[in-house]
Amino acid sequence: MKRPQDTNSITGQVSRKRGAVLFGTAMALVLSACTTPQVAIPEPGIAVPLDWVETDPAPVSVDITEYWLLLDDPLLTELVEAAIANNLDIAQSAARLKQSRASLVQARAQWFPNIGASGSANRDLGDNNPGDTFFSLGADAGWELDLFGQIGNNVASAQADLAAAGYNLADLQRAIVGQVAISTINARSIAQQLEIARSTLEYQEDNLEIARWRNQAGLVSSLDVEQARTQRAQTAASIPALESSLASTANAISTLIGEPPGRVLAEFQDAKPVPTPVNLAGFEAPAEVLSRRPDVRAAEANLISSTARVGVARAQLLPLVRLSGNIGTNALGIDNLFDILTAGVGGTISQLIFDAGRTQAQIDSAKAAAEASLAAWEQSILGALEDVESAAVDQRSANQRITINEEALDAANNSALLARSQYQAGLTDFRTLLSAENALLSSRNQLVSTQADRASAFVRLTQALGGGWRPADFPDASLSTPATDRTQP
Repeated sequence: MKRPQDTNSITGQVSRKRGAVLFGTAMALVLSACTTPQVAIPEPGIAVPLDWVETDPAPVSVDITEYWLLLDDPLLTELVEAAIANNLDIAQSAARLKQSRASLVQARAQWFPNIGASGSANRDLGDNNPGDTFFSLGADAGWELDLFGQIGNNVASAQADLAAAGYNLADLQRAIVGQVAISTINARSIAQQLEIARSTLEYQEDNLEIARWRNQAGLVSSLDVEQARTQRAQTAASIPALESSLASTANAISTLIGEPPGRVLAEFQDAKPVPTPVNLAGFEAPAEVLSRRPDVRAAEANLISSTARVGVARAQLLPLVRLSGNIGTNALGIDNLFDILTAGVGGTISQLIFDAGRTQAQIDSAKAAAEASLAAWEQSILGALEDVESAAVDQRSANQRITINEEALDAANNSALLARSQYQAGLTDFRTLLSAENALLSSRNQLVSTQADRASAFVRLTQALGGGWRPADFPDASLSTPATDRTQP
């Protein structure tokens, strides 16, 4: 004959089964609630072209991620790397990225219960009190169920904000690198023009001496002397202006790389040629270039964030469910503190009935912000396409002008040599020599300026194609943004 089961044992089994069911139900709610919802964003109202207008269809044959290395200028490379490491604008953007990362942690924390504990010890010191000490301990927990996606959309928004901050940091680095590269190219050009002015001044001083000698010999009038003086003074006046321009450019570079002025300017005292870039014949398809542009990716992430905020605002119109629980104990002595435990669980549900249109206004405001983010995303796409097309034209134009200016410089140099020798022999007047040497000076400066334009066009073009940053260096930018569902506007 079977022995009857103890009633307390049966009750305990039932309690454990109910606890298991409740625990399983709670975990199911947690897992369902802690899911980032899908964010539906509209398609851009811009038809991205399948190919470029101003370029060949062949793909780029070189890696433009660190395009400054392709300029083969050690100083330029050093300055760019210093800017990446020490630029203070980049440091500020990196700090904002940390803020976004912390905001995401805060948003995700809303998925989990809030748990608190308290304790106290009191002793009555009155005349009629035996001096017993009263102890109490307690703990409480509260949890908001994310049944309608308010927390999930808030997390989606924070996650997109983090991705946008990462892309903004990458885009800032891209811009700073371009500034340093173009400023270094300009400094090289100014240093070259300064050297041209100084060497030209030496020739003009010789011409002035020759004009004075021929005037003293009665071979020419004093008009030649005055014209020679004028030419020499004009060239001499250009030297301080070039020195000032070189100092300003070098000091701007110093600020970009996060150091006081002085050292960078000294680096440009020894004039070296303007760097010659490699030629980029064809580019990847526009859609692939847009995917590499951090500014476009940041604008898309901002759109995802703004769209998720619409979901946060809408959830305020739906019921809000909160669970709460507490456990506590109290006793006159610490030895029997845990003899008696009290506990309670509860739940509340709240529903907005009337708020004079405040919540609906918040929804309308969030929708308007999402519309603005969509327009900003479309604008970034158009701007990126414009950058590539315009920079491609600039590069082709600069290459053509280089060839023409090299021919012009060769002709001007020959003309100046002939005019100088003929003037010394008395076969031509000084005006002819003056015109030939002015043309030579102009041709030399124009060629250097065009070389700088070609190198600067290369920098702008590689920037436009998404060069200047490496996704692996910006893990937050590579962080998967919330799943998106593209819908038509």
